[in-house]
Amino acid sequence: MDVLSQCQQGIYYFTQGWKIMSKKGLRHFVILPILINILLLVSIFYFAMQQLNDQINHLIALLPSWLAWLSVILYWLAVGLILLVYYFIFNTLSGFLASPFNGLLSEKVEQMLTGETVEDEGYLAMLKDIPRTLKREWQKIYYALPKIILLFLLGFVPFVGVFVVPVLIFLFTAWSQSVQYCDYPFDNHKISFQAMKKALSQYKMMNLTFGILVMIATFIPFVNFLIIPAAICGATNMWVEQYRKQFIH
Repeated sequence: MDVLSQCQQGIYYFTQGWKIMSKKGLRHFVILPILINILLLVSIFYFAMQQLNDQINHLIALLPSWLAWLSVILYWLAVGLILLVYYFIFNTLSGFLASPFNGLLSEKVEQMLTGETVEDEGYLAMLKDIPRTLKREWQKIYYALPKIILLFLLGFVPFVGVFVVPVLIFLFTAWSQSVQYCDYPFDNHKISFQAMKKALSQYKMMNLTFGILVMIATFIPFVNFLIIPAAICGATNMWVEQYRKQFIH
């Protein structure tokens, strides 16, 4: 697949996620991730709005008077860095709290797309898998946290912090979204985190495009309440059509 085809595929799987999510047989499994998402978004948004202005003003106050002209640029840089922190917190919390339900939704989507029938243990199987799914969420944190810290520190480097870091933040956050949601079907088949990352790297632009659209949707009011199940459905569709044959024989 060339770059353009990969971008088109990323868009396709994002839009397919919304279509799949609305199918009648999945609605029961979609509701809980949506409720958890709403609760987290409202709580974190309330906390972020309380803290955001104070933290930004504090950062700008540290500037010497001769650099006052940089305050506007640093203001928006500070906004981006602080939002990145809260975005990371949101993804971490939603991953831990909703991961068992997200994995179950991905499993049901895969069954629907492949037509395969397996013994349906439902929520009982989900409860048994909680320790494994939580361990997987820790792996995602270990993968992302060092890079988040590095980007945060680079934000204070002259020139690099203003012109380069925002682009890197955007790209890494988008990629992380693809890793976050594509991991559920891989994890359901007990495929290692390292093998999953290697598989995603085969189609970098497809996954990056998918992640960009998911990230943008996360910041759109009301759409962000629904993005988690939609992203899971789209990522599972991607797994079925692009990766499943490599791992399931």
